[in-house]
Amino acid sequence: MRVGFYFDQSRCSGCNTCIIACKDWHDNSVFEPMNWIRIKKIEKGKFPEVSLSYLFHTCFHCLNPACIKGCPEGAIKKIKDNGIVVVDRDICLGGNGCDRLCLSACPYDVPAFGGEHGAKMEKCDLCLDRWPEKKPICVEACPMRALDAGPMEELTAKYGPNHKADGFFYSANMGPSIIFTKSA
Repeated sequence: MRVGFYFDQSRCSGCNTCIIACKDWHDNSVFEPMNWIRIKKIEKGKFPEVSLSYLFHTCFHCLNPACIKGCPEGAIKKIKDNGIVVVDRDICLGGNGCDRLCLSACPYDVPAFGGEHGAKMEKCDLCLDRWPEKKPICVEACPMRALDAGPMEELTAKYGPNHKADGFFYSANMGPSIIFTKSA
């Protein structure tokens, strides 16, 4: 089984509730610049025909994660039972120990480092402490119901196989575990 996310780009209002809920659940300060989730604003068009949409951006728990290959210490691993990519912060050398090679390797720019000297890598783990009894906190917190998470087979059956969204590049080599409903 491989788990991942679903994101309905047509429903997201850019409210950032998912970011705040994630920070709160993981005891990260809302004032900390490091985020495990980012919401990217996608502006298109030219006046008078303009559009605005948002892109949910977090670790996509790729089928073939480049961050694992980029880590010189083997601190990043993929859980065999569900495909969730996790980091062992006890093994991680930190931002000053390896020049953030995991971040350089990730085409989605996901690995996050706090602002302190020698900060160790952090990222979404699909709320592993809640899984599988409960969905990730970002999914439960979304007021627009733009997010879902679960086994990829179930998400594909429910929402279809779409890997395209405004502002997102799908790497077939990496195989990010995300399905989209594109903005209208």
